[in-house]
Amino acid sequence: MRSTGSSCVMHEDIVACAAIVEKGDPDRFKATMAAPVALREILFPLYAFNVEVARAPWLTEEPMIAEMRLQWWRDALEEIRTGGGPVRRHEVATPLATIIDAYGAGLLDDLIAQRRWDIYKEPFENDEHLRLYLRVTAGNLLAVALRAVSSPNDELARQAGYAHGLANWLRAVPALEASGRIPLVDGRADAVRELAEGGLRSLTTARQGIAAVPQEARPVFLALWQAQAILKAAVKNPEKVAIGQLETSPMRQKLGLMRSTVFGL
Repeated sequence: MRSTGSSCVMHEDIVACAAIVEKGDPDRFKATMAAPVALREILFPLYAFNVEVARAPWLTEEPMIAEMRLQWWRDALEEIRTGGGPVRRHEVATPLATIIDAYGAGLLDDLIAQRRWDIYKEPFENDEHLRLYLRVTAGNLLAVALRAVSSPNDELARQAGYAHGLANWLRAVPALEASGRIPLVDGRADAVRELAEGGLRSLTTARQGIAAVPQEARPVFLALWQAQAILKAAVKNPEKVAIGQLETSPMRQKLGLMRSTVFGL
């Protein structure tokens, strides 16, 4: 049985993770706050991990330092995966170790490996390289979340995660370009529209699969609450991607999250 002191420390860690997500990933924070309390204690450490890893390449202009930051997290995941000793004490790594298994640690390690693209300024090799990046970064995160709530389904997670990841990626295009990155293989309107249409197809496939997910695990998919609206906007007006005008109004966002909470993805 966990001691009172340990319980207090774990609670403090969860609160710290929630604060990291609130600041670094407000959309996932809102989605998690709409989920049952028991799921929040699983999702906040996982999403805080994702924030820490996602921002690591952007905290420095020195590639070697960025690589070291990512390696720190890979080492922490290896400690979790092997289970051969204590996991390093950290407000995110410590609670993360209580919710993921060795397989999940491997999925998150693959996520970090893909995040190495963010360190450098080489373009994606082709569209499939971009799709792989999104399936592994957003898809693996969702896959680990499903495993953590005892409803593993990697293929469903990658379909849903790809749609979610692509929606967020299209929103980020102006900022990525401003930082010297080349986020799209082909930035012409027709190519962007085709990319967004593919994301909508993945979202449709995911919706069909979610019907088989136990009811108690479905709030994991609340993280996708803006994906459809963003992808549809990119299909309708692909030129808005380059100028950062895919965002919906705060009122529509609020209504969208409420709808997802009541009716599902």
